[in-house]
Amino acid sequence: MNRGGAQLTLQTSSLVAGFMVWVILSSLMPFITTDIPLKAGQIAWVTAVPVILGSLLRVPLGYWTNRFGARYLFFISFIVLLFPVYYVSIANSMGDLIIGGLFIGVGGAIFSVGVTSLPKYYPKEKHGFINGVYGMGNIGTAVTSFAAPVLANMYGWRKTVLFYIFLMALFALLNFLLGDRKEAKIRVSVVKQINSVYKNQKLWFLSLFYFITFGSFVAFTIYLPNFLVNHFGLEKVDAGMRTAGFIVLATLLRPVGGWLGDKFNSFKILSLVFAGLTLAGFLLSFTPSLTIYTVGCLAVAFCAGIGNGTIFKLVPLYFSKQAGIVNGIVAMMGGLGGFFPPLILTILFNLTGHYAIGFMALSQFSLASLILVLWMYHQDKLFVSENVLEHTASGLMLTKPNGQIVRINPAFTKVTGYTLDEVIGKTPSFLHSGKQGKSFYEEMWATIGEQGFWQGEIWNKRKNGEMYKEWLTISPVKNEAGDVQYYAGMFNELTEES
Repeated sequence: MNRGGAQLTLQTSSLVAGFMVWVILSSLMPFITTDIPLKAGQIAWVTAVPVILGSLLRVPLGYWTNRFGARYLFFISFIVLLFPVYYVSIANSMGDLIIGGLFIGVGGAIFSVGVTSLPKYYPKEKHGFINGVYGMGNIGTAVTSFAAPVLANMYGWRKTVLFYIFLMALFALLNFLLGDRKEAKIRVSVVKQINSVYKNQKLWFLSLFYFITFGSFVAFTIYLPNFLVNHFGLEKVDAGMRTAGFIVLATLLRPVGGWLGDKFNSFKILSLVFAGLTLAGFLLSFTPSLTIYTVGCLAVAFCAGIGNGTIFKLVPLYFSKQAGIVNGIVAMMGGLGGFFPPLILTILFNLTGHYAIGFMALSQFSLASLILVLWMYHQDKLFVSENVLEHTASGLMLTKPNGQIVRINPAFTKVTGYTLDEVIGKTPSFLHSGKQGKSFYEEMWATIGEQGFWQGEIWNKRKNGEMYKEWLTISPVKNEAGDVQYYAGMFNELTEES
């Protein structure tokens, strides 16, 4: 196995272990409440608290991964997790669960380590798929959601929690022994990295998108087990298995989303994702029967999985030099997206007696994200057009049908000596050399009308009065109705050698 493949296997397995412990409280909550009585609002806080540190720590972990490497970050994280896991196993109050759960959040924070480290081993055209494969470490939440209730039925929830101590120790050892000691390091101050990205609107748009997609994944993961037991009266193990099914579907689709982002335009994929989440949230807001509710949840899993993979294709694409800090910020926002919904749903249920408003909020946030994705897609196309115009070696001039100049490129200025401010609003007549008569230009425009373009040699005059010969092509630019909106003139100077 090559170096990249070995690290992909190790780091993905480490993420599985981290996510397994991250959701231990929500998975065992139906069992914990038999020993530690908790009200609905208290349950929401206990299950949501691990998300806080699991989100906020993602920013420094992403930065430190670039600086020290994934080996040290995974090793230290798993050593740290030994203490809160043990503390939860002896918890006797809500306060104990809150304290232990807060630091168990480290298990979710390690997500930033792999998405920062692994792209260093692969070319850009594979980043989406590789980060998607790594993101399959989310399956750890499914393993715990399924296995923890089964083990708790057999051995009790406290002994089940203690099992995770051995798991954390094992992965600390594996990373210490097998982690890459020669991983490329990036030593740029965190202040400098933040200053270089915080004004970039793409960072905050991607953060919002991940807030919705990964946030909905986390929220449903920690919300479903207790909800299915209390609202639909399912058995604890049955609720755990259904939650595991939700997680497995979302997780398996994550590399599919990354692969789709590699192969197709990522914004088109995200537009379908948010359209799907909009409809799913709308369906769930009517608090339907268990069957329809299952369809809505599976739709959320499908869209969230695809979206999670696609978004982390875009991060290294736009922020290759600041991937560590940007991965951390985007991942943090995704984690926080999972923190608030369970609390809001509980509060709204206590106030109104149903969850409709909460699920409708998911629908509306997704709709707003859909609009932003479509806008970003349009802006991206404009950016490509601008780059083509600005960097083409041929001189280019764009005029209105009446001949007024609206745009030139740097190559035009290099050949003629005229800047945009000097030519904007004028007609090209100031370039005329006088060597071609009126009949020449009349024949030129007649050819454009008949054939749709004209090309040929022509003499023009620079700003300094010097004559030069160029090869010019003039073409009309039409709208969808077939009306001419602009005329584009592209030329190259002809020298004696040419």
